[in-house]
Amino acid sequence: MMTRSQQGRTNRLTRPSIAVAAAVAVTAGVVAAAPDAKTAAVAGPKLSLIAASKSVTLDSWKEEPGVYLDLGTYLTSEKGAFEFKVTRKSYKDPVVASQIIRNGKKTTTKVLPAGLVKDFSGLPGFMTVDVVDAAGKSVLKKTESFCPNNASGRVRPDAPANSKFPQSCPANPFTLGSVWGVENGWAANTYAGYYSAPVQLAAGTYTAQISVTKKYRDLFGIANKPQSVKVTVRERSWEQPEGGSRGAAAKVASSSPHAGHAGHQAAADPAPSGHAGHGAPARTDAPAAATTGAGATFNVGHGPYPPAPPALPWALKKQAAEKQAGKDAFGAQGFSAARVGDRAGQTDGSRQAPGAQPNAKRPTGKAAVPNVPKPDLRSLPAYGITVSDGYEDVPGKDYLAFSANVWNAGPAKLVVDGFRSPGKELMDAYQYFYDAKGKQVGYTPTGTMEWDPRPGHEHWHFTDFASYRLLKADKKETVRSGKEAFCLANTDAVDYTVKNANWHPSNTDLSTACGQENSISVREVLDVGSGDTYTQDLPGQSFDITNLPNGTYYIQVLANPENRLKETNHKNNSALRKVVLGGKKGARTVKVPAHHLVNAN
Repeated sequence: MMTRSQQGRTNRLTRPSIAVAAAVAVTAGVVAAAPDAKTAAVAGPKLSLIAASKSVTLDSWKEEPGVYLDLGTYLTSEKGAFEFKVTRKSYKDPVVASQIIRNGKKTTTKVLPAGLVKDFSGLPGFMTVDVVDAAGKSVLKKTESFCPNNASGRVRPDAPANSKFPQSCPANPFTLGSVWGVENGWAANTYAGYYSAPVQLAAGTYTAQISVTKKYRDLFGIANKPQSVKVTVRERSWEQPEGGSRGAAAKVASSSPHAGHAGHQAAADPAPSGHAGHGAPARTDAPAAATTGAGATFNVGHGPYPPAPPALPWALKKQAAEKQAGKDAFGAQGFSAARVGDRAGQTDGSRQAPGAQPNAKRPTGKAAVPNVPKPDLRSLPAYGITVSDGYEDVPGKDYLAFSANVWNAGPAKLVVDGFRSPGKELMDAYQYFYDAKGKQVGYTPTGTMEWDPRPGHEHWHFTDFASYRLLKADKKETVRSGKEAFCLANTDAVDYTVKNANWHPSNTDLSTACGQENSISVREVLDVGSGDTYTQDLPGQSFDITNLPNGTYYIQVLANPENRLKETNHKNNSALRKVVLGGKKGARTVKVPAHHLVNAN
């Protein structure tokens, strides 16, 4: 049993903080940006592009040149939510996006043009950004995608207190269905976050003009009213931190390939690693100031593909910067706004992840499996596939590393409680069942939970949840991973369009889902629509391919291998991913063919 690599925990704000700041910042801009009479006649919500501030200051770092264009612009939605359902029937079928328009009891579905949306990261080419220098010369022009689930807040006090939509767009390459939306009376930041590459801008003053591209203005009836923002780019260095800087410590943390295995970091740690694990193709966190929102901010099972972070509203960034002025790089007062986010009980900057509470006592009476809805565990094909050596742990070895996900297609959540007898090392595990009203109506024993004391683990694992095998070309087993016990957490939104999908799952990170060494009981939950990603990246969990001949193999991800968990269907628990091994010992290679239409390794 090996650890899950840890995602960076930086620059995160809770939804309440975002909502308050955004409401203050953007309310004044709504009226000014209202669409004209022609666009107002278009069916659907009234959409407007606004800017929270007339000016922003962005950092360019000497050690990693580049500027992240978080310009503080928002898309507001009035007279209804800006809502989408995005699905694909299978990996052989293209992604289809449909706008859902609700008018009282009437609901209309408008399918977007075929091929417009190709994945689940948002609306591609939604924004155009034009940047000119002080002399009026154009220095940058680019388009960016828009995730409606980005960081958002209310623009008027009578809007719903909470948004019903999920809080990011999924990035798992094998996502099957997603729901996007800007709540009625809310505004979503248009910054593309993780999906946006930094741009090269020298220190100086610029003017950025931000607009919605014509195809989307025509499609959704958005007025052609670009927003102009003054941009000041300042050059910074890790070695000479100023107020709000991550400082030299960031250089060490973000450059170390082992930093991701450090375990749960303190909430106030300003220098987490963006690496998902040894050799995994994760994006390193930008060496950004603590309030830029440029880093990876969503726990996806510590795998290599963090989805778009909820970009910070500029008003809140400005507030934090003002508090930071004159403070030390790690001054507690200066970081007060930035530290509202990820800590025990939270994962990204906008959602809560409280630990689910187990029953007060272990069940009594006769165990029974009632005739009520049950979970349906399914495996996704492996991804994030790389070849690595054994590092200093096992020198001279070659390993095939990968990420794997088991998800719950419902219609009921998977609930497993562990109970410990005094003095015992193992917990007895029980699966619980519920009726349509959520009342507990049955339980059955389902194995054990065990404590993993190693640094970076230090949590309770549910045994025999999944197994991983490398199959030969004839699909007979050749190597098995040693990883089969897990702490369950809702790390990925795999399909939020299935029946009873929970768009706001709890139990989303290890610090809340997995208990403590002295825990007497623990509850682990896999909600409907969500999956749990593990990165198999270390010796003992990745496949030892040192002495395997070159050729075609299949990575098998197998959920519930011993059928200990009760579910609706045991026939869809296996997923295969084809790989082709090559190279020589000490320099092995891997080619990963596309899986139908999904061309992501």
